[in-house]
Amino acid sequence: MHLQYEDFEKIMDIGISLSTERDRNRLLMTILDKGMEITNCDASTLYLYENDGLRFKFMRTLSKEINRGLDGEPIDLPPVPMKEENVCSYAAIHREVVNIPDVYTSSRFDFSGPRQYDSLTGYRTQSQLVVPLANNENELIGVLQLINAMDEEGCVTAFNEEYEIIIRALGAMAAIELTNLSYVEALKTQIYSFVEALTTALEERTPYNALHTRNVEKYASLLADYITELHKEGKCEETFAPAVKEQLMLAALIHDIGKMVVPLSIMNKATRLDTRLEKVDDRFALLRALYEIDMLRGRITNEEYETAIKDLETEIAFIHKTDVSDYVNDEDCAHIRRLAGKRHVGEDGSVLSYLTEKEAECLSIRSGTLTVQERREMENHVVMTSRILEKVQFYKGFSKVPKWVGAHHEYLDGSGYPNGLKGDELDLETRLLTVVDIYDALVATDRPYKQPISREKAIQILKDMAKKGKVDLQLVEWLDEALEKEARG
Repeated sequence: MHLQYEDFEKIMDIGISLSTERDRNRLLMTILDKGMEITNCDASTLYLYENDGLRFKFMRTLSKEINRGLDGEPIDLPPVPMKEENVCSYAAIHREVVNIPDVYTSSRFDFSGPRQYDSLTGYRTQSQLVVPLANNENELIGVLQLINAMDEEGCVTAFNEEYEIIIRALGAMAAIELTNLSYVEALKTQIYSFVEALTTALEERTPYNALHTRNVEKYASLLADYITELHKEGKCEETFAPAVKEQLMLAALIHDIGKMVVPLSIMNKATRLDTRLEKVDDRFALLRALYEIDMLRGRITNEEYETAIKDLETEIAFIHKTDVSDYVNDEDCAHIRRLAGKRHVGEDGSVLSYLTEKEAECLSIRSGTLTVQERREMENHVVMTSRILEKVQFYKGFSKVPKWVGAHHEYLDGSGYPNGLKGDELDLETRLLTVVDIYDALVATDRPYKQPISREKAIQILKDMAKKGKVDLQLVEWLDEALEKEARG
């Protein structure tokens, strides 16, 4: 039998299919399947070189309907040691194709193993073609062992020597692609380790929001998987291929990395006044003492003193209440303005205001704990995240991560930040991150400035935001369904 044009065409097609395969297990199975197809053999074994031995990865025998390792389960056989009396080890050590017409008549290698297997199973191992899988740097990846070539009548025959060329080419191409996949995996591992390091640093920086990054990753994964499941059931067009989900998970882990540059005084601000409250308390204690001095020196009457002290007690109680209240209304703001205008004038003309301008500004925050300027600094974390990620040379498989991360505070109606993007300018992955980011912020239990709310209430808030054109309603509904499914177990 001589090689035909179709044989070379076939190997070219195989090369193309190998070069486009990104799943390591499927690539390995392709090697095994194509090797059997090309040589028309009945059985094969694929070994991987690990820890100075050849580990059984896949085993297939068509006539016995044996398929081992193809479902991902490890094969419970000891690795083949790297000794030259073993044909597979010899091929691996010398990077040499070995063609054995009949193992029962060959004395070149120790074939006691195949003979023992035959006696136990009733199978008859005869011809073997053993091909080392080595890359372009001659690094050993594994070994492909093809067993019992079949002729046109279905009888076992020796492997045609001319097919050694094709099988060797198959092995070389496969080894190179496996090496490339290893390089890609190494790049991914490096990127993830870098992200993990930054995430850990961010978590250690502040006791608040420590779980936020991990929770956003968890909810993003849950929602992406649920959408993919719906797609498989024909219930939606959206889906997340494994490579896309990998990017999404990385984006979730790194989405708040810009908070590394936000001052801790803002990151950890638990109440409107936060650490300023202690100074206010000290000032009011001083005011009490000053009024007492005024009374003792006859500058004010006892009645005026009693009125001043009662007013101080009322005002400091109001300050403490306002400092932690959920919302400051118009009446409270007017009260704060009047309070900021109050002052004590000493005998020497010195003036002590009840509140500083900054304290009055903080107490007048309608909701939350941050002033307008502080909120700008907090929101700037998105810009800083983008600047940080601009310095990172992302592997092309993660090239969209900076885009998704940089827009996770944008809203569909263009009212978000930092760039006012809207609608179709926001990828599905960005819109998903936005929804799960808000959801975790609402249900989080480690925020000092707010109490956590229930899942149902958080989803309702998100639905209200969707009705106002802020976030994607469909994603909110899918998140609700995914969370409900998870809760049911």
